Amino acid sequence: MDTIDIQEKSKPQPEEIKELLDGTDMDAAPGSGSREASSGSAGQVGSAERGLEFLYDVPLQISVEVGRSKILLKDLLKMGEGYVIELDKLAGDPLDLYVNSRLIAKGEAVMVGDKFGIRLTDVVSPVDRIEQLG
Repeated sequence: MDTIDIQEKSKPQPEEIKELLDGTDMDAAPGSGSREASSGSAGQVGSAERGLEFLYDVPLQISVEVGRSKILLKDLLKMGEGYVIELDKLAGDPLDLYVNSRLIAKGEAVMVGDKFGIRLTDVVSPVDRIEQLG
């Protein structure tokens, strides 16, 4: 068995991901057998049963976007301390929360002690997130 076959078998199919997020069983693909979610077999290689536990240690990059703007190169070269860039969002508009460059939620800025945080006000549904994957 070559490396490509091994990688394809270890990579979860979109239907499996959707099933795990929904918490329900979907019809099994032809020839694949039944796929029931089981937390006890998440680490077994070659098992058709999967849980989300194998994904828990995957690092994710989270970013919060306040707004965007396009500027000319000549304006960029003029920038210095105190220069103000006007963003496309209005004051009070929700901030966008991205995980690995994918929009996941919108929220509002909050203070947590002496640090900034974001309180989520609108989370993109799991089904919509899966559809964004491709």
